[in-house]
Amino acid sequence: MCGILGIVGTADVAAQLYDGLTVLQHRGQDAAGIATANGTQMRVHKGNGLVRDAFDPKAMALLQGRVGIGHCRYPTAGSEGSDEAQPFYVNSPFGIALAHNGNLINTDTLRREVFEQDRRNVNTESDSEVLLNVFAHELDMQRVLTPDAAFRAVEGVVRRAKGGYAVVAVVLGLGLVAFRDPNGIRPLVLGRRDSDAGSEFAIASESVALDVLGFERVRDIAPGEAIVITPRGELHSRQCADGELRPCIFEFVYFARPDSMMDEISVHKARMRMGVTLGEKILRLRPEHDIDVVIPIPDTSRDAALEIANTLGVKYREGFIKNRYVGRTFIMPGQGERVKSVRRKLNPIPLEFRNRVVLLVDDSIVRGTTSQQIVQMARDAGAKKVYLASAAPPVRFPNVYGIDMPSPEELVAHGRTEDEVQTLLGCDWLIYQDLADLESAVAGPKFPGRKFDSSCFNGEYVTGIEPGYFERIKQLRSDEAKKKRRLAG
Repeated sequence: MCGILGIVGTADVAAQLYDGLTVLQHRGQDAAGIATANGTQMRVHKGNGLVRDAFDPKAMALLQGRVGIGHCRYPTAGSEGSDEAQPFYVNSPFGIALAHNGNLINTDTLRREVFEQDRRNVNTESDSEVLLNVFAHELDMQRVLTPDAAFRAVEGVVRRAKGGYAVVAVVLGLGLVAFRDPNGIRPLVLGRRDSDAGSEFAIASESVALDVLGFERVRDIAPGEAIVITPRGELHSRQCADGELRPCIFEFVYFARPDSMMDEISVHKARMRMGVTLGEKILRLRPEHDIDVVIPIPDTSRDAALEIANTLGVKYREGFIKNRYVGRTFIMPGQGERVKSVRRKLNPIPLEFRNRVVLLVDDSIVRGTTSQQIVQMARDAGAKKVYLASAAPPVRFPNVYGIDMPSPEELVAHGRTEDEVQTLLGCDWLIYQDLADLESAVAGPKFPGRKFDSSCFNGEYVTGIEPGYFERIKQLRSDEAKKKRRLAG
């Protein structure tokens, strides 16, 4: 999962891209990059770490231009490091820089085609670089550089590329190009800002980036839709593929900020509704429960935890203090780093635990690393009993569309019953959200019956999966594979 941002402005956009990326930092902490276009020149700067680490005043001064894109990276496929940082750039045809959020599931096939068709060498393991070269090939085939040519190129990309993806690209001589996969698995939203100097546009992974930069949210990019915005502020759009909206439900569970709107759904309200349905399930299963207090595991479970407490009629308390200077443990690159980070990240307030039956609430339980340690922390702080509620169902299957859940063996619920997971995590009671309730909660009253990509919960992949794919991504993306690459490097 990554954060992407594109801006067409009436003045240099690098500073706005920087600010927007800091707001999207929760989507990726491994590397960051910005590319800007100034007439016939493309400037690209990228580096490891947080946005603030990747850029300094000297680098920002070089990023001139009124059209630009930015990216903050969370590693799934490929290695960690600046070689994999985005945007990627090719100088033919025209000069293209591209940033991508998501994951392609036919990368090996596309990589072969890229070499056979154009003798283009892909220098990294990143599927984003492959996607860039596919787009470059399709655009080169048009022999002209117009919005219509860009749309035909996107049509070619969508025919060839399978997976979940949202893309922003800068094409010298044309402007900003953005498009979304035919199922809309990965999010992409359009914003506009008008002034005396003219109209400016922004396209981002989440609407919160538009809010902070002062853009009005116009609408979500439709599944299979492409947008072209020229440096003069002319916006063109076209439906480049038929598709059915199936947004990733894990965006609402964990990744997105609560102050974002995604596909016309408030993330904040979706999480509140998750809490209501989970609280109702607790009451059905244990109407005479002995829960004294509901405590969220910060940050993404707060909305759900508060509504669970309201539904149960018990106290809601903040029981953990979070160190703001430690990154999100789920997106740490290796299991060892995740284990070390939990204790550095959270510290309990003993007064909220001592001699109480505590219901801890988390947004989800993936590997179980964090949950196991937090349950023990609650016991050490004096809790009489520790119950654990997950606002999401058991994660039993790999996610192949851009979330780092590569190997089933690394998922704590894979091949285990809920009782077995409960024993492994060390809690006195474990309760999961039901998938139907989760989907209903996210859809809300505005979109009853809306479908989602819930593949990590039910194993149903909307794009289909080629034979042998899971074994290949396990070799490439598992914690063990990443450890071997780090040692080799």
